Amino acid sequence: MKARTDGPEQPTGTTRRRPVQRRSLERYERLLDACAGLLDEVGAAGLTTKEVALRARVPIGTLYQFFSGKESLLAALAERNLDRYLDRLARRMTAEGPPAAAGFVDLAVEEFVAMKRSVPGFGHLDFGLVDAVPPGLGDERHLLDAELDNNAAVAARLRAVGGRLFEAPGFALSLRVALECADAVLKLAFRVDPEGDPALIAECKRLLRCYLSEPAAG
Repeated sequence: MKARTDGPEQPTGTTRRRPVQRRSLERYERLLDACAGLLDEVGAAGLTTKEVALRARVPIGTLYQFFSGKESLLAALAERNLDRYLDRLARRMTAEGPPAAAGFVDLAVEEFVAMKRSVPGFGHLDFGLVDAVPPGLGDERHLLDAELDNNAAVAARLRAVGGRLFEAPGFALSLRVALECADAVLKLAFRVDPEGDPALIAECKRLLRCYLSEPAAG
């Protein structure tokens, strides 16, 4: 199905129109829920906008009012995943009191693991694609931000949530490196065990605690 052209074409991976009215917002969320559910069934390679619209019970034209195509849909789901992850993390910090850096690391890993185990589609698309990139999808490294790659964008948002814990200038680089490490180790943990290998998850926490005990120079 070819995307409609209701106006100037948006850059690849962007949302055409963000909903404001309640009915439109409900349809928008249904489309993202359908996308997440289908990812668990067919993966990113098998996902089509037509099937997402059918699963969400909306006309295909409605999907293209909000999204310019498959990459745009995946980008919106990744952004929603990140927003929900950061909200969960902030709630844990509020409930348990301001953590030290080591405590922040533990909470960050635990909330990510909890979403991997329970959130539809998250095993295939967390804040970027976990699966191999389907042909023709474009640059999936920039689903969250046109300038920053996915891990750099997540690192910047985590630094903001951490506040004073990561205010030293060197933490901008340190968190960027930490995200790359955590991404690799946690992917391995869920490759070894669908529920996440506990030993590898514990090692991920230990690695990050040690590395983030002091920021990079400058």
